[in-house]
Amino acid sequence: MQQTRSVELGTGLFVLLGMGALFFLTTQTTGTDAFSGENTYEVTARFENVGSLKNRAPVAMSGVTIGRVTGVRFDPEQLNAEVTFVIDQRYSMIPEDSDASILTAGLLGSQYIGLQPGGSDMYLEDGSEIQFTQSAVVLENLISKYLFSAGSNE
Repeated sequence: MQQTRSVELGTGLFVLLGMGALFFLTTQTTGTDAFSGENTYEVTARFENVGSLKNRAPVAMSGVTIGRVTGVRFDPEQLNAEVTFVIDQRYSMIPEDSDASILTAGLLGSQYIGLQPGGSDMYLEDGSEIQFTQSAVVLENLISKYLFSAGSNE
């Protein structure tokens, strides 16, 4: 009876430590970055295809997160997707002729917006719209294009 009690306590302690480790990993690996979301300005961009871009996706420039996507909607008049995102006010000197691309983190990772700086002396401000955009690359389209082009050569 005494041995059964110690095995039960050991098992319970092991499960408790495992749950604590999972909680620690969850809090340390999910979406923590320096972007605070305070003191921001809003920018929009239009894309032919946004892929699986979602709200709260990062907006990055040179690999540094400088903002977050706040809205993705379909514009029925222009027949494209309008993406709204906010950029931290600390990064207020982004040229207005910068281009926005929808990129993928890794081969199958989540999508985010990458900004490439332009050369204008005017800067993005609240309510600006980025004119130069590159839509998401859809992996299925690339694969089908490769398969059909390989089949047509035979």
